[in-house]
Amino acid sequence: MIRLAFTIIAGIVLGLVVHLVSVLALPRIATQDAYSRLTPMTKVNGVTQLPLADPSTSPMPFMDPAFALAICRYDLSGGPIKLTVPVSQAYTSVSFYTRNEIAYYAINDRSAGRKVIELDLMTEAQHSELPEDEEVTAADRLIIDSPTTTGLILMKALAPEPGLMPQAQATLQAATCATQTEPPAKAETRRGRR
Repeated sequence: MIRLAFTIIAGIVLGLVVHLVSVLALPRIATQDAYSRLTPMTKVNGVTQLPLADPSTSPMPFMDPAFALAICRYDLSGGPIKLTVPVSQAYTSVSFYTRNEIAYYAINDRSAGRKVIELDLMTEAQHSELPEDEEVTAADRLIIDSPTTTGLILMKALAPEPGLMPQAQATLQAATCATQTEPPAKAETRRGRR
C-alpha cells in the first residue's frame, strides 16, 4: 500500500516538473513567435500598419477589432530610435516587447499628457554614453532603456465606433519610428531653442 502511494506521488511530482519545464521552455523554442510572424511584413526601424482584425487572416492571435494596430520592428545596433506617435481622439497606447515577447514598458495618451507621444528608445549602453546637458532635463524627454537590441513596438489606436476606424488608422499612419542621426540631447536642445 505504501509503495503504491509513493509511486502515485512520484508520478504526480514528475508530471508537474515536466509540465513546468515545458511551459517555461516553449517561448524560447517556438519558431512561429510574434517577431518571426511579423518579420516578412514589417520593415526594420519603420512603422507598418497591420491589417484590421479578421479571424481568418489575422497576423497575430487575439487582435481586438476595435483597435487599429501598427508595429515597429526595431534594431538598436545602428543607434537609438526616436518614436513619435500622434494621439487619437479616443485612446492611444504604445507597448514595448523584447525579441522573446517579454513586455518591458507601456505608455498611453493619458499618462503622456500630450497630443503626441514622443520618446527615445536605446540600450542601457547607449543611454550611458549620452552627454549630460544641463539645458535638457529628464522631464524634457522620455528615454526608454531596452533590455535587448531587437524587439517590437506595438501601437494601438481605439476606434470606439466602426465608422471611426479610418481616423484611428490615419493617426497611426502619421507615427514615425526611425534611427536618430544625432544624439538625443542635441536634438532636444535644438528643438527647444526654435
